[in-house]
Amino acid sequence: MRQLELNRYELMWMLVLFDLPVIEKEERKAATAFRNFLLDNGFSMIQYSIYTKLLSGKDACEKYYRLISKNLPSDGKVDIITITDKQYGNIISYSAGTKSQKKQPEQLLLF
Repeated sequence: MRQLELNRYELMWMLVLFDLPVIEKEERKAATAFRNFLLDNGFSMIQYSIYTKLLSGKDACEKYYRLISKNLPSDGKVDIITITDKQYGNIISYSAGTKSQKKQPEQLLLF
């Protein structure tokens, strides 16, 4: 059986960032539906309006670009950023004033 090794330049992180209106009841419902759509499709919440997903390459990204565009709320702003796993590993985070860097995972090996 052939093993497929993906390096940190082929793996892609998709970040979905959004600013959706939530004043009216219908707007809150649409915003919640969009967040649930992302969660149901394997995205993880980083912050309330930022969700991420690790994908196996550009072809997988294209699939999610189409899925997200079909499930956009009618109002608000949604941005999608894709970066390599290597770039994502360079993120420096601060929480309660304490600096932390992302742990570098071992190379992913798929069989």
